[in-house]
Amino acid sequence: MKEFSCIITALWLGSLGTAIKPPTTDVVHEQRHPDASSTLIKRWKPHSGLQLPMRIGLKQNNIEKAPRWLMDVAHPTSKKYGKHWTAQEVIEAFKPSDETVDSVKQWLEDSGIAEWRITHSNNKAWLAFEASLDEAETLLHSDYLVYQNTNGRMITDCESYTIPQHLTKHIDYITPGVKGVDITSRLRHHAIKGGVSSGQVRPRGTKLGRRRFKPRKRLSTAPIPKDLSTCDKAITPVCLQTLYQFESLDTTSVVSSNNSLGIFEEADYYSQVDLNLFYAKYAPHISKGWGPELNSIDGGEAPVPFTQAGGESSMDFQLAIPIIYPQKAVVYQTDDGYYSTLENKMGIFNTFLDAIDGSYCTYCSDGECGNDPELDPVYPDSHHNGYKGKLMCGVYKPTAAISISYGKQEQDLPAYYQKRQCNEFLKLGLQGVSIFVASGDTGVGGIPGDGTRNGCLRNGKVFSPTQPNSCPWLTNVGASMIPRGKTVNDPEVAAASEGFYSGGGFSNIFPIPDYQSEAVENFFEISKPRYAYYHNGSYGSSNGLYNRNGRGIPDVAANGVNIAVYVGGSLVTEGGTSASAPIFAALVTRINEERLKIGKSVVGFVNPVLYAHPEVFNDIVNGTNPGCDTQGFSCAPGWVSPYLK
Repeated sequence: MKEFSCIITALWLGSLGTAIKPPTTDVVHEQRHPDASSTLIKRWKPHSGLQLPMRIGLKQNNIEKAPRWLMDVAHPTSKKYGKHWTAQEVIEAFKPSDETVDSVKQWLEDSGIAEWRITHSNNKAWLAFEASLDEAETLLHSDYLVYQNTNGRMITDCESYTIPQHLTKHIDYITPGVKGVDITSRLRHHAIKGGVSSGQVRPRGTKLGRRRFKPRKRLSTAPIPKDLSTCDKAITPVCLQTLYQFESLDTTSVVSSNNSLGIFEEADYYSQVDLNLFYAKYAPHISKGWGPELNSIDGGEAPVPFTQAGGESSMDFQLAIPIIYPQKAVVYQTDDGYYSTLENKMGIFNTFLDAIDGSYCTYCSDGECGNDPELDPVYPDSHHNGYKGKLMCGVYKPTAAISISYGKQEQDLPAYYQKRQCNEFLKLGLQGVSIFVASGDTGVGGIPGDGTRNGCLRNGKVFSPTQPNSCPWLTNVGASMIPRGKTVNDPEVAAASEGFYSGGGFSNIFPIPDYQSEAVENFFEISKPRYAYYHNGSYGSSNGLYNRNGRGIPDVAANGVNIAVYVGGSLVTEGGTSASAPIFAALVTRINEERLKIGKSVVGFVNPVLYAHPEVFNDIVNGTNPGCDTQGFSCAPGWVSPYLK
C-alpha cells in the first residue's frame, strides 16, 4: 500500500463524532442501506478543514413525459415523426424549475454559503460549491467518514443527512451524501499530523463481461470471395449481401456528413493491417488504409500493431465497413489502459456517455449525480501510464447510429446506475441517435463463474437479463445462423454453436414498453413457455424463473455465427451477437443515407417503426436459447428473433 502512504498521513484517527442535532423543521432525506458498504474497508474521520466538492441534484421537470415525447418523434403514425430535438432543447425540457433553483439557493445562502460560491451547472441539474468538512456537516447535520474502495480509491460519505422539509420536493439528492465522492487527490494535498494503518483491500467481485463468442477457429481453407456455397461455414460480405438483399454503395457515391456509424470499443483494438488484408480478400472496392475515425475517450488508443489486435474490434469493423463504405465509420475507443482492463473496472458506458453528451457528466438521476466513484474510472488517472487529462465531457458529437457489442448482466450493477444510463439513451433517441446493442451470448443465463455457479440468479435457477439491453430506449440485436449444410436461400435459425446461444429474456428492472406489448403478448400466447414466472422483478420471493412483465430482449437479429475475420494477420472465424449488432447498425446506416438523400431525417430510435411494421421481417421460428439448466425460450412466429429481409 505504498501508493497510499501520503493519503494515510492525511487522515486523523479520532472519534467518529456526533452529528449536530437538526432543527425540528428538517427531515432525513437519504439514509444508506446497511449493505451498501459491503465492499468498503476501514473508515476514518477526515480533518475538519478538508474541502469537499458539494453537489446538489435538483428535481428535474418533465421526466415522466419523456417516453411520450420520444414516441412523438419515433412512432411512424405520429405527425412529429422524425422531428428530432437539439441537445439544447433536451436540456431546456428537463431543467429544474426556477422555484426549485431559487429555493435551494436561498437555503444555502441562509446557511452561510455565499451566492458567489455557488455554480449552476450547464445542464441546469446541479448546484455546486466547495465546502469544508465542518460546513458540510453543519449544513446537513451529518458525520462524514473516509473509506477505501476496491480500486484503492479514497471515498467520503455519510450514513444519512437531513434537509428542511419544504425542500424535499426540490432536491433529488446531495453528494457527498450517502453516495460518496472520490477525494483521493484532495487527501494527498491535505496532509496533517497523525496517521493510521491501512486495511486490506477486498477483491473485486464481478468483472466486466465482454460479449464475444469463443473459441476462435482458424480457417484451414479460405472461402472464395464470391462463393455462396460455403456461407454455412464462413460468413463473408457476399453472404451478407445475399442474405439481406443489398449491394455495396458505388465508391464514388456522395455520402452525407451527418450519417456516420459509431462503434464502441473497450480493452479491444483493431489493426489497420488486418483491415487491409480483409479488403484485399473480400472487399477490393475499399481503398487500402481506409479505417474508422478515432474518437479517443479518456486515453483510448487505436489502431494497434496487428500482433496486439483483438477479435472484437476486428470483427466489428470488417463487418460494418464493407456495408457502409464509402460512408464513414467512427471508433469510440474508451478509457485508458488501466481502467479498460477487465480486472480493474465494474461499471461500463458512463465515460462513453460523458464524452458524447457533456450534460451527462453532471446529470442527476435515481440516486446518482455524475459518475460513480466506486464503479467508474477517475480521471486524471494516477496509475502508471494512466490518462492524465481531465474527464472528457461533450467532446464528440454522437453519430447517427451507434453499435455496442459489450455489456454485463442486470445483477452486476445497481438499478440506479442502469436507470440513469437508460434515461440518457432516451435523450439520445430524442436527438435522433439510434443505438444497437448485442443481446449477449449465453442464452437466458449469464457468464458462468460471474459471481454465480452458472451465471444465473437465485441458486442458479432464475434467468439472468443482460445490461444495458433491458433499457427500452435502445435496440437489442440477437443472433441468427445458417445451419450447417444449408444455404443463404434457406431460413436462418436461432444461433447455437459450441456453447454460444443468442441472449434473450425479460428485464427485472424495466417494464414492457408500449411499443412492444402486443408482440410480447402474442409470444406468450403462441409459444406458451412452460416455466413458472413472477412479476415486477421479484424473483427473490418467487419460485418463478423469469419476469412476466419485463421488457423483452432482443428486438431483432442478424447473422452471428462463423464470421470470417482477419485477426493478428490470420484468417479465422469469430461470432456472437457481437457480430449481429454492427451488421444491423450498418444496415440502418444505409437506410439513413437513403432518407437523407430525399430530404428526410435519420430514423433515430427505430423500435416503434420495427414493431409497427413486422412485414419487413422474416421470422425465425426454429431454435432456443438455453441457460440456467433449461432450454430457455423457443422461437415463435412474430417474435423473438426476426431478421431483415
